[in-house]
Amino acid sequence: FHEPPKSIGRVKAFWGHFGIMVRAYTYIRMLGSEGLRRSAEHAVLNANYLLSRIKGVYPLPYDRICKHEFVVEGRFKDAPGVHALDIAKRLMDYNFHPPTNYFPLIVHEALMIEPTETESIQTLDSFARALLKIAEEARTDPELLKSAPHITPVGRVDEVKAAKDLVLACGVATLPAP
Repeated sequence: FHEPPKSIGRVKAFWGHFGIMVRAYTYIRMLGSEGLRRSAEHAVLNANYLLSRIKGVYPLPYDRICKHEFVVEGRFKDAPGVHALDIAKRLMDYNFHPPTNYFPLIVHEALMIEPTETESIQTLDSFARALLKIAEEARTDPELLKSAPHITPVGRVDEVKAAKDLVLACGVATLPAP
């Protein structure tokens, strides 16, 4: 194996997908040290700002200054039938990609929210308003959350069935589960 003198070295699958590594490396080089620091600061600022907007409405298991992400509970004492998945699906109706839910495992009904460094204050405020509205809907009209999403081509998918009965569509051919 020959390694040129200006190589980043051998990249194995253990460290992740090569294309993602190149993308991350390019982003870091493009920003430079000062830009990378500013980017990290914005990610932390955005996460703490968003947390301050929804704190007190969403249960917060670990109340402290966060880094680039934070975790709230996607359940309410006065809306016991609503789960994190319902909140995540309802966010789609507000045109937001739902956050990671049910992780970390140490938080019941976890919603891990990670706004990026590039989000504007307008987007953060809009996302916060959507989360606050969904919390209100959970109390006043929980069925609205349980039947979400409403604006997508496909409604609520049975995720357990989809995981167990995998059907892949490739062009016009449909492959049954093995």
